[in-house]
Amino acid sequence: MELLLLSSSMKHGTGFLEHAMPAVAELLADRKRLLFVPFAKSDHDGYVATVQAAVEPLGITVDGIHRADDPVAAVGSAEAVFIGGGNTFRLLSALHRLDLLTALRAAVLGGTPYLGASAGTNMACPSLRTSNDMPIVEPESFAAIGLVPFQINPHYQDPDPGSKHMGETREQRIVEFLEDNDVPVLGIREGSWLRVRGEHAELGGGTGARLFTRGADPRELKPGEDLTFLLGTVPHFDA
Repeated sequence: MELLLLSSSMKHGTGFLEHAMPAVAELLADRKRLLFVPFAKSDHDGYVATVQAAVEPLGITVDGIHRADDPVAAVGSAEAVFIGGGNTFRLLSALHRLDLLTALRAAVLGGTPYLGASAGTNMACPSLRTSNDMPIVEPESFAAIGLVPFQINPHYQDPDPGSKHMGETREQRIVEFLEDNDVPVLGIREGSWLRVRGEHAELGGGTGARLFTRGADPRELKPGEDLTFLLGTVPHFDA
């Protein structure tokens, strides 16, 4: 597999994909066309235009899957696939409705490079359960593509000890998830990503991540750290 799973498509002070463009260029090397899945947002054509502008310097043409007569066939023939961010519930609902989960998994396992950002990164996990989003629509199930066997929490934010906000921190929400599920959760901060090359996984970007596992304290992870061990995870949901 060739995966690039971004915490976000933008980092403060940079344009769309700009902060990760060297990693994007490496993933998409020698590709001329990119199949983009825009279903996490409502303006599909506008979203495609944003992606096209970002990858134009790489000489890549972007095709929106929403324009395909046969979306499943489009995935099967794609040179590379990008699923963008937005609302994860809206996105997963569309993937189920169009019967794209199996097609996407088969394509990526067969060697098609996969780029995910935010909600698209959530889709690479077994389940939607570690999304940050409001359930604005109800998907058929929480089952996602399952390209990696563990969960990811994009846009991870560290607890602010000086905050007066009385709601749950991201850490508290993940710990609550682990009370009912025995699945590692990789909290990736803004500006970082997970790069998977075959059987090797590595943390990229400049801000790092935190790894949450059941019954253990969170572990701080630095950019460049080898995370291959996570690919051997056996997830247990509703444990």
